Amino acid sequence: MTASYDEIKALIELFESSTWDELHIEIDGLELFLSTDPNARLGHSSASLSGTAQPAAEVRIAVAAHETETQVAVPAHWVAVMAQHLGVFYRAPKPGAVPYVEVGQSVDVGSELCLLEVMKLFTAFKAQTAGIVRRICARDAEMVEYGEVLFYIEPA
Repeated sequence: MTASYDEIKALIELFESSTWDELHIEIDGLELFLSTDPNARLGHSSASLSGTAQPAAEVRIAVAAHETETQVAVPAHWVAVMAQHLGVFYRAPKPGAVPYVEVGQSVDVGSELCLLEVMKLFTAFKAQTAGIVRRICARDAEMVEYGEVLFYIEPA
């Protein structure tokens, strides 16, 4: 059993309302690391859970899933569109709506590709490269990490 989005969100809210400096949890192949230190790194804890410092305004969050996935080769000229922050990935503007893009679809610079949602704040991701969408790597309505590849676009 893996942690659900609601369970992860509850842990983040608990951490943000605490005076803890760091929180590191591993559950069934999912690793959650929260820290008030922007320089903290997963696996290199610099503070204890019983720290007395107040949480910083910005909390660095790293979620690492240790599931094995089959890696498929990507041509070197394809451009990766990566998540600019942690959040829930949405392919369409609302449930049941037509997705912004499909594999094989041409996009222009500025074309909307998806939405990422964090705490009810939605961010539209727009294409920075004109071309053809070759791969959609994230699953609709699932949590993605900062730096995770969402799409691959073959430049025009």
